[in-house]
Amino acid sequence: MTIVEMREKRAKLWNTMEGFLDTHRNDKGVLSAEDDATYANMEKDLSDLTNEIRRMERRDAMEAELSKPVNQPITAQPERHQPEKQGRASNAYKEDFGRHLRGKAPIHNVLSESVDQDGGYIVPEEFERDIVTGLDSANVIRSIAKVITTHNDRKIPIAVGHSSATWTAENDPYTESNPTFGQKEIDAHKLTDLIRVSVELLQDAAFPLEQYIANEFARAFGIAEEQAFCVGTGVGQPTGIFTENGGQCQITAAASNAITADELINLIYTLKAPYRRNAKFLMNDATIPYIRRLKDGNGVYLWQPSLQAGEPDKLLGYDLYTSPYAPTMAAGAFTIAFGDFKNYWIGDRAGRTVQRLNELYATNGQIGYVATERVDGKVILPEGIQLLKMKP
Repeated sequence: MTIVEMREKRAKLWNTMEGFLDTHRNDKGVLSAEDDATYANMEKDLSDLTNEIRRMERRDAMEAELSKPVNQPITAQPERHQPEKQGRASNAYKEDFGRHLRGKAPIHNVLSESVDQDGGYIVPEEFERDIVTGLDSANVIRSIAKVITTHNDRKIPIAVGHSSATWTAENDPYTESNPTFGQKEIDAHKLTDLIRVSVELLQDAAFPLEQYIANEFARAFGIAEEQAFCVGTGVGQPTGIFTENGGQCQITAAASNAITADELINLIYTLKAPYRRNAKFLMNDATIPYIRRLKDGNGVYLWQPSLQAGEPDKLLGYDLYTSPYAPTMAAGAFTIAFGDFKNYWIGDRAGRTVQRLNELYATNGQIGYVATERVDGKVILPEGIQLLKMKP
């Protein structure tokens, strides 16, 4: 009998045993002494078949092993040498930076290569990625905008006007077009945060100082950035989307404390068709209750809740994002933004820094840490983001 036949026999026996229990239990749900003996014999047969199947499987495995050729050709790829990372990505830089945070002398003497103008050390690449990741998770604007890294001011040419083609008769002179160009500049506004850590905590080797500082600065920077990306004045800080110099406003609500479905539809179609392909809504959480109650002419809610975790809700078929720093409904406020937010550019000046302050809080038994970043943000093409303004 082959192993396949034995498996089939065991499966049939198991089905027989299941049927036997269903048909031979009495009113109390138990087997009689005679039926119990019969079932015990079936259990023994099942166990014997299982043992025999395992024995045959072991025999087949052993036979397959013994059938292999004595010498096997070498097929594995030779191990490739990984070049050691250099600069801020190196392990030496990371180790010295960690020692700097704890006030210890550096071992490798590599931090001097990366001192910024304020006297702080530029953070290692891995540390900086932790901060940037934190900013992304705490900052909804960063997740939908265009983010670039710059090493100096970035000047961005913009076509203000376009050329126009004209129908020209044979031998008639050509009509000249004069496309015009403008320019916007991504600057670098300075954002800082200062925290204090007790000396006793620093002396605790088990305390994850680097991760704590990265998380704390990411949280603080994320809050300050998102507020500026929404309503920043552009003076010493980024220019916000919901400002006169941000998106383009062509729709004004009929009321200062209510929004209608028609106004939302008009907002969508003031945006040019090419931008609508990647368009999204952005508003404050406080505006959501007014929007969720809106219905179409058939009594169907315009709001479409997300059916999948991590996916945004939808409004009129478009993704909807919220920020606590978007303006709420008030007279004259830009309350809703709709558009392709890749037209909002965020420029990160490469290299965040952390500076340790040994003396400032020494009398309190604390050490200070100052983190600095330089960032800017502004709408590059206002026509790509439309704003709904409440009635003044």
